[in-house]
Amino acid sequence: MRRGTAATALVASFALAATACGSSGDDSGTAGGPVTITWWDTSNATNEAPTYRALVKEFEAAHQGVKVTYVNVPFDQAQNKFDTAAGAQGAPDVLRSEVGWTPAFAKKGFFLPLDGTEALKEQKAFRSSLITQAQYEGKTYGVPLVTDTLALVYNKKLFAQAGVQAPKTWDDLKKAAATVKEKTGADGYWGSTQAYYAQPFLYGEGTDTVDVAAKKVTVDSAAAKKAYGTWLGLFDGKGLHTADTTADAYAHIQDAFLNGKVAAIVQGPWEITNFYKGAAFKDKANLGIATVPAGSTGEAGAPTGGHNLSVYAGSDAAHQKAALTFVNYMTSAKAQATIAEKNSTLPTREDAYTAAVKADPGIAGFQSVLPSARPRPALPEYSSLWTPLDTELPKIAGGKESLDQGLGNAGRSLAKLVPDFTK
Repeated sequence: MRRGTAATALVASFALAATACGSSGDDSGTAGGPVTITWWDTSNATNEAPTYRALVKEFEAAHQGVKVTYVNVPFDQAQNKFDTAAGAQGAPDVLRSEVGWTPAFAKKGFFLPLDGTEALKEQKAFRSSLITQAQYEGKTYGVPLVTDTLALVYNKKLFAQAGVQAPKTWDDLKKAAATVKEKTGADGYWGSTQAYYAQPFLYGEGTDTVDVAAKKVTVDSAAAKKAYGTWLGLFDGKGLHTADTTADAYAHIQDAFLNGKVAAIVQGPWEITNFYKGAAFKDKANLGIATVPAGSTGEAGAPTGGHNLSVYAGSDAAHQKAALTFVNYMTSAKAQATIAEKNSTLPTREDAYTAAVKADPGIAGFQSVLPSARPRPALPEYSSLWTPLDTELPKIAGGKESLDQGLGNAGRSLAKLVPDFTK
């Protein structure tokens, strides 16, 4: 999320400073007045935040004893800001926490366990894998708000003109890309050099960056090298776009897909709204969504992402009680359906997939691939393991180092992040 000007960023920093401590004011409710809690929302300020602001107002209208100070915090800054604020006993009462942050902050004691509280009184309504992913050492520290995963998204019109179907394997994708190029002139596929987008290749070979059960770093194992070899091979060939290693690669890939210059990419549901703004998808029905292709093992899948709502353990009892009520409201079926309809995001509970929600072909398509999504391992450091790969994979794809060199470097970096794991 990018702010337009330095002045805007300055205003945002003042707002954060003014609202960081959600439980330190004269708003505890002890004098009969409402309890004021602070919520740090990390959603997109332009496309998504208005929906959350409206829901906050609805919550306040239904709960006269609670007021919510809403603060939209840029996603790429929120983790460090919360870490700093919580360490100083001045964090917001509620955080929209990325799923990878949840166990990490729970390990530090920053989040309140939610088992048996009002926030989780409808626990059985949520996808069980998402609840498991919000747990640390047997306790639940977040209520799933939105979920996501990666899928192969494609231009149905271009695929139809080329006479190809959504590919089931990466080998099928290479063949389809060549046919698309031959029949339509558009590139068939453009891959990303970001580690998160390369994760499905690991799953396709039955491996991961680490083996949590064996406490071993596996990013440079034989299976991982095969997986990344397949990934690397999709940057070279007929209909396959060369690797973009620039800082603006994400935007370049998106622009090409939205304008029909490339027929297929791997992407997540957070881009659904933007897809529909593209020239190629003015007809929303032209957006095809399929499970990411499988590897040589026949396995296919992508990592589970999304966000939970978590409650700050450092808030006092009155603020925690109000925060738990707020979390329950925001993650209800009604609220999630509203969020999905307005923001084109995926609910975390099946009863929120109403007919109106599934009328959006993007949501319906991504819902169909959710069963293949892989929950992240119960390792607080897991999400940080992609950072070294984000450094090495562009070098490999750009020809600046060999696959063995890059994965070796990544393996050594990962070993430092999980020092009790073997190599």
